[in-house]
Amino acid sequence: MTWLTWRQYRLQAAIAALVLAVFAAIMLVTGFQMAAQWHTMLAGCTASGTCGHLNVGGTSLGSVLGHDFAILSLMAPALFGALVGAPLVAHEFEARTSDFAWAQSVTRVRWLAVKIGWLLLAAAVWGGVISALVTWWSGPRNAAFANAFQSNYFDQQGLVPVGYAVFATALGIAAGAVLRRTLPAIAIVIGGFIGLRLWVSQSLRMHFMSPVTTYYGVAASFSPPAGSLQVGGGLVNGAGQVVTGSLGSITIDGVPSTALPAACQKLIPASAIPSPANPAGPPNGVMNAVFGCLQRLGYRQFVTYQPISRYWAFQGIETGIYVAVAAALIALTFYVVLRRDA
Repeated sequence: MTWLTWRQYRLQAAIAALVLAVFAAIMLVTGFQMAAQWHTMLAGCTASGTCGHLNVGGTSLGSVLGHDFAILSLMAPALFGALVGAPLVAHEFEARTSDFAWAQSVTRVRWLAVKIGWLLLAAAVWGGVISALVTWWSGPRNAAFANAFQSNYFDQQGLVPVGYAVFATALGIAAGAVLRRTLPAIAIVIGGFIGLRLWVSQSLRMHFMSPVTTYYGVAASFSPPAGSLQVGGGLVNGAGQVVTGSLGSITIDGVPSTALPAACQKLIPASAIPSPANPAGPPNGVMNAVFGCLQRLGYRQFVTYQPISRYWAFQGIETGIYVAVAAALIALTFYVVLRRDA
C-alpha cells in the first residue's frame, strides 16, 4: 500500500516540492536582505542611543515581496487540503475505482489507514517547512515590532501552521468521503478552513487562558509588556463595576462624560466641551480636576492582556485544537467509508 500510495501521489509530491522550493528561494533571498537591513539599523541606533524607538515608522523593514509571500502562507494549508486531501476518497467514488480497490485482499481499513497516514504526515511536513521559513524570515520584524502574538503574525509562525495543514487535509478527506464529489469537497475545505480560522483567532484564542488584569489610576498610564496581546480595558467605579453609558461630548479613557458621577460632571464647564470654536476640548486644568474627582471616588482604569510569556503555550493549545478536530474528521471518514457500500 505504501508503494501504491507513492505511485498515485508522486506527481502531487513533485508539484508540492517545486512550490516549496520557489517559496523557500523567495523567503531566503528577502530574508537575508532584511537581516542585513536589521543589523544596519541596530548598528546605527546603538551609536545614537535610539534603539528603543526602532518600532516607530519601521513598516519599511523587509521587502514587499517577502511580506506578501508571508501573508500568502496563511492559505497554504487550505491549498494542500483542497488539492491533495479532497480527492483522496472522492476521486475513488467518482472514477468508480473504489469497486476495484476495495474488492481486493487489502481491506478498507488498511487502505484508508495507509493513505490517510501518509497524507497527514505530508501535510504536517508541508506546514512545518512553510512555518519554519516564515518564522525565520520574521525574526527581525518580531524583534523590532514585538508583534508575533498578534493575529495573522501568530498564525504564520511556530507550531500552528502544522495544525492548520493537518486539519485542512483531514477536512478535505472527510468532505470527499461524505459528498463523494471532489469539487464540492474543495469548496468545503476552503470555506471550513477560513471559517474555523476566523472563529478561533477572533473569538476563542484570547480566552485560552485567563488574561492578566492590571488596574491603575485614572490620571496614570500603563502599557502591557512588549509583545502582549491586549484583550480589553476601560474604567471601573469604586465598586469595581465597568463604567458604560450613552455617547457624551467628552470621553474619559473612552467613557462618555455623561456616564461619570454628577459631582465630576459639574467640573466640566460648557465652554470646555469640544466644538468648532474649541476643537481642542477641555484644558489640562479641567481634566486634572475631573481626574482628581474620580480618584477620590475610587475610580480606576484597567487593562486585560495575555502576556508574551504565554506565546508558546497558546501555540500548543491552538495546535492541539486543530489536531483534535482533524482526528474527529478522520474518525468520521472511517465511519462513512466502512458503513457505505462501495
